[in-house]
This record gives sequence, structure tokens and C-alpha cells, in this order.
Amino acid sequence: MDRTSIVFITRWPLLLAALLALWTTGCSQQQGRDVARQFSEGKPDEFFQTSVDRMATLGMRDNLQSLYLLMSKLYLRNPSQWRQSGYPDAVTAARTIRQAIENRQPLPALGERRDLAALSYSLSPEFRGDRVGAFIYAIGSMLVTAHGGRTQFYVTDSINPQFVSNAARNIEKATWLLGQRQDANGVLLLFSNEISEEGSNLSFAVEFGKIVARLDLLTQILDERYRRIGLNYAQSLLLMNFLPVQ
Repeated sequence: MDRTSIVFITRWPLLLAALLALWTTGCSQQQGRDVARQFSEGKPDEFFQTSVDRMATLGMRDNLQSLYLLMSKLYLRNPSQWRQSGYPDAVTAARTIRQAIENRQPLPALGERRDLAALSYSLSPEFRGDRVGAFIYAIGSMLVTAHGGRTQFYVTDSINPQFVSNAARNIEKATWLLGQRQDANGVLLLFSNEISEEGSNLSFAVEFGKIVARLDLLTQILDERYRRIGLNYAQSLLLMNFLPVQ
């Protein structure tokens, strides 16, 4: 065996270790850059949110977006409704409803009614006005109220899981009423889902189902969080030892 082969055999472990160190360093640097990029892309207020707070915030955002999509679809199915709003087009009417929900402002057509009172009134034959806008506003205001009057959540906030669950059940009832309520002539107050010989349109039920699913998931997460808080407290009492005084 020549000298070159002997040198290679004795040094190849060192070379392998050096390559491994370089590879590990490269991975660490890449991970560091990934973490730094995540921090740079995040909003400052996210530092004051727990994972549950962030989930609740994103869930509220998605639920409101689903509501606004449903509002646009309802206006398309019921074009006479936005014309009763007094606005020049459906886009302006929808924007007004959206602002009222997010800014917690009353809707003139509903007087001072919000939440459940607004929901019942919007689906009653006595209501006169833009029924689509009133219906969506009622559900939106109910969602915000069920979440403690907020659309964004931080470590100092608390959400009652029972209220969130109740909101989900109310939406299920409202979805059913939407397809059942009729005027004195037997005509639906609002057209939504459709099942006919020409085909089926169940997109309204699907979108409402997404909202209910998000609310139920948040309810389960909140229940588990508060259960763990209580369990951890009980464990701390059970395992607590008195400290010696002498």
C-alpha cells in the first residue's frame, strides 16, 4: 500500500466529520433564516396572541368572509332586496352591511335590534326592507357578540365556549328557517338553496356548514384549554408539598 492510500485511509474520517459539520451548519443557518423570515412576516400584534387566540382570530375572519360570500350570493338570487336598501347597487349595499358588522354599528332597517332579536325580525313577514342585508347583519352581529364583542383576540381576552357553541346552533336553525319561511302568498321570503329537475344548488348550505364547523372546532379547543387549566390547578394542589420552616 503506497503512502497516498495510507494518508487517505487515516484521514477520511476527519474529512467526513468536516463535511458533516458543514452540512449541519448549513441546515442550522437555513433553519435560522426560516425562523427569522417567519418573524419578519408576522404582524407585531401576533406576539400577544396564544395559538388559541390566533386560531379564534383566523376563524372569525374566515366566518365573516363566508358571510359576505353568502350575502353576495343571496343578492344574486334575490335582486329585489338590495333595491329596497336605498343604495344604487348590490356592491354598495353589501359594503354598508359589512362596515356595520365590523364596526358594531346599528342597522337603520333593524332599529336598535342586534343578534337574536335582529335575526328573528329579519325572517319575519313583518319586516320591510332589505331582508338579505338584515339577515346577514343579524348573523354577523351574533357571531361578534358570541365572541365577546371582538373580532381579534389576545392573551388578555377570554371567549366563552358555550356562547360559541350556541352561535353554531343558532346558525343551523337560521339556515333551516331561511329555506322555510314564506309570505302570506306561500312564496319564500328569500331564495337560497334549490333542488329541481334542472339540477341542485346547495352552495348556501355548504357555506353555512363551514361556519358551523369552524365554530364547533373552536368550541372544542376552548373546552380543552379550560379543562387543562382546571386540571393543572388541581394537580398543583394535589402534589403541593409544604416547605420546611426550620
